Amino acid sequence: MDTTTDPGQLVVYVVLGLLVLFVVIALVRSVRIVPQAVAILVERLGRYSRTLDAGLHLLIPFVDRVRAGVDLREQVVSFPPQPVITSDNLVVSIDTVIYFQVTEPKSAVYEIANYITGIEQLTVTTLRNVIGSMDLEQTLTSRDQINGQLRGVLDEATGRWGIRVNRVELKAIDPPASVQGSMEQQMRAERDRRAAILTAEGVKQSQILTAEGEKQAAILRAEGEAQSAILRAEGEARAILQVFDAVHRGDADPKLLAYQYLQTLPKIAASPSNKMWFLPAELTGALGQLAGGFIGTGGPAAAPTRAAGTSPLAGDLPPVALTDPAQALAEARRQSAAATADATGAGTLSGVPFDPSVELGQRPGAGPARRADEDEERPGT
Repeated sequence: MDTTTDPGQLVVYVVLGLLVLFVVIALVRSVRIVPQAVAILVERLGRYSRTLDAGLHLLIPFVDRVRAGVDLREQVVSFPPQPVITSDNLVVSIDTVIYFQVTEPKSAVYEIANYITGIEQLTVTTLRNVIGSMDLEQTLTSRDQINGQLRGVLDEATGRWGIRVNRVELKAIDPPASVQGSMEQQMRAERDRRAAILTAEGVKQSQILTAEGEKQAAILRAEGEAQSAILRAEGEARAILQVFDAVHRGDADPKLLAYQYLQTLPKIAASPSNKMWFLPAELTGALGQLAGGFIGTGGPAAAPTRAAGTSPLAGDLPPVALTDPAQALAEARRQSAAATADATGAGTLSGVPFDPSVELGQRPGAGPARRADEDEERPGT
């Protein structure tokens, strides 16, 4: 049996193999699956043909070619710090962050070679123009204004590239180290100033409140003292009027008043610090009234000007609850008799015989003067 291979048959096998390989490659290149949020640009014979969206697509092998795939999601790009000079000739370092999204894949591929680099360079130049018209203080406090100006310029410039700039943020604004030290000192001084002002305001409010409290306390204290003085004066006036009314109702004659006056005089010199005793000028009149009372001759002043037992203030004061003198004398005599009976009973129970002479000292007006008066009244004496 001949085992040698015919050269023509071998060529046929090789051609069939190449044909199968061509078919497989053609099938692979003709089928394209595009993922979500991705756009693929297809060129036919070197010219833009169409844009493939998400899904399954068939291409003509060796005629259609995939030019590029574009991500349609929003992208975030952070650019390195850029030195920028302010209007007051200070160099600050600014970091920016750009949020953008491709809206037209054809323009993003065919209108610019690298839109990321274009956005970066456009951001740097626009940032220098914006910051160059501001001083350091405005740069640090006007981030929203800077972001708005950058977004407006970038959105207008990147619109023809098929890109929409959604947001621009300044990530950091770093002034020079020497300026940072000065700013810290200024901020510390400002904080100290505010603290001193707040402390002064607090002390002021505290003093005002303390003064108001002292004022109100003084007013209330004065009102209390005034009310107390008024009540004390009313009480003293009432007491004086009550005593005055009682004196007139009791019909005290000048003899009793003169006697009480003489009894009060020794109390004036009762203090051990008194070395001299000055007699008042009206002492002679008081002695005269007392002597006239004992003799029985009274002057014109002794004549009563009103009925006994009446008071000139009877119409002003309400009737006082004073005990009638006769009733008071009867009550005193009753108490004296009861005391005498108790003493007599105590002496009897003790076994001591009753001595009538002892009883004389317990009776009012039973002294030696009364016995002398009784002897004078007896006949033949």
